[in-house]
Amino acid sequence: MKDKTLRLLICIAVIFYGCSSPQQDSTSEETTPQESTVENTETDTQGWTYLFDGNEISGWHNYLKDGVEGWYVQDGMLITDGGNGDIVTDKEYGNFELEFEYSISPEGNSGVFYKIIEDEKYNVTYVTGPEYQIIDDENYPAELKPAQHTAANYDLHVPENINPNPPGSFNKAKIVVNEGNVEHWLNGDLIVSYKVGSEDWQQRVDNSKFAEMEGYAKAEKGRIGLQDHGDKVMFKSIRIKEL
Repeated sequence: MKDKTLRLLICIAVIFYGCSSPQQDSTSEETTPQESTVENTETDTQGWTYLFDGNEISGWHNYLKDGVEGWYVQDGMLITDGGNGDIVTDKEYGNFELEFEYSISPEGNSGVFYKIIEDEKYNVTYVTGPEYQIIDDENYPAELKPAQHTAANYDLHVPENINPNPPGSFNKAKIVVNEGNVEHWLNGDLIVSYKVGSEDWQQRVDNSKFAEMEGYAKAEKGRIGLQDHGDKVMFKSIRIKEL
């Protein structure tokens, strides 16, 4: 009788704990927070990558140097006060769509370059990279040629129908590079378009300051650069989509 009673108690214990243990595990799994694997949906679905997101300077370095010196982040803007040298992306790009916002200081001058060849034989960015011109058209303290105004392909293609916001205000700009076809946009308007390597292109280069620069616009891929021309300039919302 005692043996039967003992066996009965053991069976009851096995049934009780055997049923309750899985229930406890299930509750634990349901209540434990799971790490999110969801990434930025804009990057995932549309292919955009931020080169500067307003928080920190990463993925950039001073031309022909390690790291970034002089440029800084303030209130979501990437800023140079002048005299700090150009910065370029760590990564090289071929075909892409680049969007950014900029604000130039009064009488200021700057620019955005693409397909820069970073090599010690080229001591500055502009000898290899074509430039989207950024400048105070109205107040710059030197006479400007037509191809030196805002959104020009610097010294080569004259911008048309430009209406930039005044110094101290932000402008929205875009550069599209696709198989040699390039577009410069400003505040939603197409300002300049050209074909790198075309007969028209070569004629313009031959009649410009770039005629004797052997590496100018020769790279299939290169770095994107922000120019420090000695004046304060601010950038924000810099993003790129490779094509």
